[in-house]
Amino acid sequence: MSNAIDTSPQQTATAPSGNTKFRIILSSLVGTTIEFYDFYAYATAAISVFPFLFFHSSSETGALLASLATFGVAFIARPVGSVVFGHFGDRAGRKTTLVASLLTMGVATVIIGLLPTFYQIGLWAPAMLSIMRFCQGMGLGGEWSGASLLAGENARKGRRGFDSMWPQLGAPIGFLLANGFFLVLTLTMNYDSTTAGTNHTFLVWGWRLPFLFSAVIVALGLYVRFKLEETPAFQRTKDRGEVVKAPVAQAFRTSWRQIVQGTFLMLATYTLFYLMTTWILSYAIGKTSAGFLGIGYQRFLVVQLITILAFAATIPLSGWLGDRMGRKRFLTWTTVAIMVFGCTFNLFLNPKRMGTGDSANIALMVVFMLIGMALMGLTFGIQSALLPELFPTNVRYTGSAIAYNVASILGAAVAPFIATWLASSYGPGWVGVYLLAMAALTLVACFSIPETKDRDLVDFEPAAVEAEAETVPVS
Repeated sequence: MSNAIDTSPQQTATAPSGNTKFRIILSSLVGTTIEFYDFYAYATAAISVFPFLFFHSSSETGALLASLATFGVAFIARPVGSVVFGHFGDRAGRKTTLVASLLTMGVATVIIGLLPTFYQIGLWAPAMLSIMRFCQGMGLGGEWSGASLLAGENARKGRRGFDSMWPQLGAPIGFLLANGFFLVLTLTMNYDSTTAGTNHTFLVWGWRLPFLFSAVIVALGLYVRFKLEETPAFQRTKDRGEVVKAPVAQAFRTSWRQIVQGTFLMLATYTLFYLMTTWILSYAIGKTSAGFLGIGYQRFLVVQLITILAFAATIPLSGWLGDRMGRKRFLTWTTVAIMVFGCTFNLFLNPKRMGTGDSANIALMVVFMLIGMALMGLTFGIQSALLPELFPTNVRYTGSAIAYNVASILGAAVAPFIATWLASSYGPGWVGVYLLAMAALTLVACFSIPETKDRDLVDFEPAAVEAEAETVPVS
C-alpha cells in the first residue's frame, strides 16, 4: 500500500461529472426499491399463497412453517452473495457489481412467477422454489452494500447520513408496490384467504402477476445504472494501486472486528423489520381457533400499507438526526426505544386483551404498527451510512456486505419462524421478549464502536481501523 496519500479536499469531495445528485439518488433508490419489491412479493406469497400451492401438509400450521422455511433460505444465500458481489465490488468497481446483483434477483423473481405448483409436479415444486429463493437472496446480498456505497461515497461533507438514506427508502417503497399489487389483485379477484379454496382464480394464476411484473422495473433499474460512473472513493483507490486481489481475506485480516460489530449493530434492525413485515402478517390473518387474531388478509394489508408510511417518513429523519447527533449516540437511543417497545407486545397483540370485536383488534393493531414502523425507520435509516463508515475503501463493499448479511441470518432468517412458534406456544408477549434480547445485543455493539460521522471515506486506511479499535470510548 502506498504511503503517499493526497488528502486534498477537492479530490475527497468531488464526484465524477456523470454522477449527478439526481442520478445517484435515482440509481440507489430505484435499485433497492426493485430488490425489496421482489423480496416483499415473496414474503407476502409465502404467507398467503405458497402454503396452499407448494407445500402439502396435514395441518395449516405445518404448511405455513414449511413455507416460512423457504423464506429463510434467502438469508442463508445472502452471505454467499455478499462474498461474491463484495469481491467484485472491491475489485472491479461499484457500478458493474450493482448491475449484476440486480439482474440476479430480477431473473430469479420472474422465474418464480412461472413455476408449476405441487399439484402439477409434486416435490419438484418446493425444490425449485427454494432454488429461486436462494438466487433472490444472493442478489440482495450484493445489492444493499453497493447502493449504500454509491450514495455514501458521493455524499456531501457533513450530510452523509442524510445523503446515504436514499437506498433505505427503497424498503418502504418496495413494500408499498409489492403489497399494493397483491391487495389490488385480491380485491379485483374477490379473494378471501379465510374462505377461498385452492381453485380460486387468484391461487390459480393471479398471484403470479407481481412476480412477472418485476421484469418491467428491473429493466428500469438497469437503464439507470448503466449511465453511472464509478464513485470517487473507489476510483481513487484504483488510481493509487490499492485495490486488493482478495478483498474477503483482506477484510477478515484487517477489519474482522468491524465485521463483528456491524453484524451485531444490525440485529435489532433485522429482527424488528421481519417481525413487523412478515411474522405479523401471519399472526394477524391466522384463524382465531389457532390462537391468532383472525383480522382477515385484505383488512390487515390495508393496515400495513397505511402504517408503512411511518416507516418511510422516519428514514429521512434518521439520516438527519444521525448527522446532527452522531451515528453512535442516535443508534444507541433508538435501540433503547426498541427494547421498550418489545415490552408492549402482550398489551397490543394478546387476543384476550384486544377483545372480541374485529374493530378493536384493528384499532390496537394500527397503534402497534405505527409505533413499530416508526422505530423501524429510525434504526434502519442510519445503517446505510454507519456500516460502510466502519471499513476502508479497499474492503468497504465486502466488509459492509458481510456484516449486513450475516446479521440477516441471526436477526431475520429465523425471526418469523421463532416468533410464530413463540406466539402459538406461549403468547405474543414472548415475541416481544425475543425482540428485546436481540436489541440488547445491538446496544452492546453500539457501546463498542467509535463515532464515524466525520470519517473521510476516501483516505480512511486499515491502520486507522486497528488504531481506533484500541481507543473506543465506553459511551
